[in-house]
Amino acid sequence: MQDRHSHSSQQELIWADIHCHINMLEASAQESVKSALANGVERLITIGTCPDDHSTVLALAQAHAPYVYCTLGVHPHEARLFDAKVEGFLRQHLTDPRVVAVGEIGLDYYYNHSEPQVQRENFHRQLELALEFDLPVEIHTRDAEKDTVDILKSYGGQVRGLLHCFTGTQWLADEALALGLNLSFSGVVTFKNAEALRQVVKETPMDRLHVETDSPFLAPVPMRGKKNIPDYVVHVAQKVAELKEVSLRELSQQTRLNALKMFPKLKW
Repeated sequence: MQDRHSHSSQQELIWADIHCHINMLEASAQESVKSALANGVERLITIGTCPDDHSTVLALAQAHAPYVYCTLGVHPHEARLFDAKVEGFLRQHLTDPRVVAVGEIGLDYYYNHSEPQVQRENFHRQLELALEFDLPVEIHTRDAEKDTVDILKSYGGQVRGLLHCFTGTQWLADEALALGLNLSFSGVVTFKNAEALRQVVKETPMDRLHVETDSPFLAPVPMRGKKNIPDYVVHVAQKVAELKEVSLRELSQQTRLNALKMFPKLKW
C-alpha cells in the first residue's frame, strides 16, 4: 500500500508504535515525532497513565496530528487516584477523535503501588467505560495473570483490546487470544533471557500481534543501555519477523492492518 504521508527511508516499510510515552522522552515531542517519521514509524500512540498526564497526552495527540494518537486511562500503579473527577474527565474526552483506546489499565502485583483490591476495582471500572464508549483497551499485567484473566472472562468476550508489552506465560497468551484479545510485543523479545517469550511470539497468529517500544523504557538490542525511543520499534519488528519467519515487508503490512483493525479511530 502506498502512503502519501510516507517518510520512510527503509524501502517503504512503515510502522505503528502502538504504545509509547512521548511525554516522558528526553527529546521534545516535535523532535521525537520527526525522528520517528524519518525511520518509517508513521503512527504513534502515546499513553495516558494517570490524572496528571491525561491533558498532556491529549494535547500531544492534537498538536501532532495525523501522526500521533493517544489513550486515556489510569495505570494500576496509580489505581488509588481513580475517582469521580478522573472518571468525569475520561467521560468528557474518550469521544475525542484522537483518543483511540482506554489505557493503560490492568493489574500489577509485582510492585503493588496500589492495593490489589483497589487495582481490581479500578480495572473493572475502566473496562466498563471502554465497553460504554465502544473503545479497545491497552492492558498492563504483571504477576497477576489469573486475576487478569478472571476479570476479562467476567465480560464474556465483549472486551476488545490487547495485552501490551507482553511478557507473560504461554497460558496467559492462550487465554487472552481465546478471549479475542491481541498481544503486543516490545524490545523484551530481543533480551538474552527471553527465550520463553520468543516462543510465545512464534505461537501468536500473525493477525493478532503488534509491535511497540513502551519508550522510554525497555530499549531493544542493539540499543540496550540507551533511553528507548519510538524509532527503535524497527528493532523489535526485526526480531519478530525473524521469529515468525516472514519478511519485514510482510510484518509491516500485517501490523499496520492489525493496528487499523484494533483501533478504529486510527486513520492512515
